[in-house]
Amino acid sequence: GCPTEWDGLSCWPALPRGQSRAVACPEILSVFKKSKGLIQRNCTEWGWSPPSPPYHSACQLETLGSSNDTEAKARHFVTMKVLYTCGYSTSLAALLLAIGIFCCFRKLHCTRNSIHIHFFTSFILRGTAVFIKDRVLFSDESIDHCTMSTVTCKAAITFFQYSVLANFYWLLVEGLYLQTLLLLTFTCDRSYTWGYVLMGWGVPMVTVGVWVLTRLQYDNHGCWDDYSSVYWWVIKAPILLAIFVNFLIFLNVTRMLAQKIRCPDLSRTHKQQYMRLTKSTLLLIPLFGVHYVVFALFPEHVGVDARLYFELVLGSYQGFLVALLYCFLNGEVQAEIRRNWGTWQRSMESNVFNLATQDFTA
Repeated sequence: GCPTEWDGLSCWPALPRGQSRAVACPEILSVFKKSKGLIQRNCTEWGWSPPSPPYHSACQLETLGSSNDTEAKARHFVTMKVLYTCGYSTSLAALLLAIGIFCCFRKLHCTRNSIHIHFFTSFILRGTAVFIKDRVLFSDESIDHCTMSTVTCKAAITFFQYSVLANFYWLLVEGLYLQTLLLLTFTCDRSYTWGYVLMGWGVPMVTVGVWVLTRLQYDNHGCWDDYSSVYWWVIKAPILLAIFVNFLIFLNVTRMLAQKIRCPDLSRTHKQQYMRLTKSTLLLIPLFGVHYVVFALFPEHVGVDARLYFELVLGSYQGFLVALLYCFLNGEVQAEIRRNWGTWQRSMESNVFNLATQDFTA
């Protein structure tokens, strides 16, 4: 008969000679245009017959005018991959430097910066997961996706989903911590820290665990990288919940900040503290959630180019933006770096003077 074959779009299971099989339009094509067409192939004595009808007819796709159109489309995706690879690389470098700064200077060791470090780490995991997923799924165009249902492939997708979930939930923790600071007037109990850690890392772990068990039990096919399955909502619903709660926090913090700034009894120093603590998170909450909610309300095949641009290209630079707002543009961090730099310079000058004096007296 005919062996299992991957034709570049669909997987055709092995079939005895003389029989035929029909498959639905591949899920990847449904991203661009919804279609419920069927493609059929026969197992002949010479092997598999060509797809009938052709994919572009059965799936109602527009045929490309020439090979130049195909090459232009390929260049577009290659350019997009280069852009998001540069974005994630830049973000990883900036985040690692920011974590190093927070860890090296003892004066910066506090609950607020500890939460920032966890937030940075979630971005590092997300960028690393993207590189791992690309390496496993798209390293070679000749990969046979009929045999991609491997433990390595599923583990890469699981790690990616966990990283994305952790990223959104640590953004939620940042919002909750900011709201707590405003409510408690800068007297935050350290006992809250473990609760934040459990929320930021624990909730995503439980969610992904439920998702993995669900896929193993009810939908254990392929590499688990399909988003058309109903079980994808096990991941998607908690993300949308985190974004929605963050949006409510955004509105509440804006209201509280407006009340405190208008308060005549509040000193100028406290007003500056409130402004400094809130400006970064108030910028990040809408930036990290609005476009996701907008696209979540539309079908997967609507606004594909815009979705890819936001999720891949702009999303890859979010880690760099976070490091910039929370660390490099932080006045407290800049002051500590200047202070230590001045101390180091004075120490070097003193050492040089002592050496010169020793040489002179000798």
